[in-house]
Amino acid sequence: MSNNNTKTLGEAPWFHVLLSTCLGTGLIPGAPGTYAGFLGLVVWLGCWSVLSPTVLFLTTLGLIIGTTIVGIWTTNVMERYWGEDPRAVVIDEPLGTWMACLAVCFFEGPTWQVVALSTLGFILFRIFDITKPLGCRWVDQHVHGGWGCMADDLLAGFYAMIITLAVRWSLF
Repeated sequence: MSNNNTKTLGEAPWFHVLLSTCLGTGLIPGAPGTYAGFLGLVVWLGCWSVLSPTVLFLTTLGLIIGTTIVGIWTTNVMERYWGEDPRAVVIDEPLGTWMACLAVCFFEGPTWQVVALSTLGFILFRIFDITKPLGCRWVDQHVHGGWGCMADDLLAGFYAMIITLAVRWSLF
């Protein structure tokens, strides 16, 4: 997690500000990471409501791969202006949420179960992202720049996906 939460944010290219802060979500006071992750959940549920399971899975993979590439690039740019791992850079949060939602792509239960499982994935991701267990803390502390910003959230999202899959298979 960023250690520069009170640092004044310097002037940065507006395009990268919009990308890295998830359209300004990272600038909302309180819990910007949670807000951005929730935005990712809303986007994923919107995709779920209109796409077939196979297309949803491929779209989710595309979102993960595309966001990882763009996130590495824009985070590297923003660190030049706002310092290492700035709190307002939250492009990695929807990434972790989408990783967790992979567990629900081929689930064809009722809407309430899809919403419950994807929300569980989001909550588990946020817990793992905040507590940084099982290698997440090591990645956060030792991998720097855009790769570090994205990698610990991918790992936290992976853990959330595994537990969400286990819950899905055992309950539904």
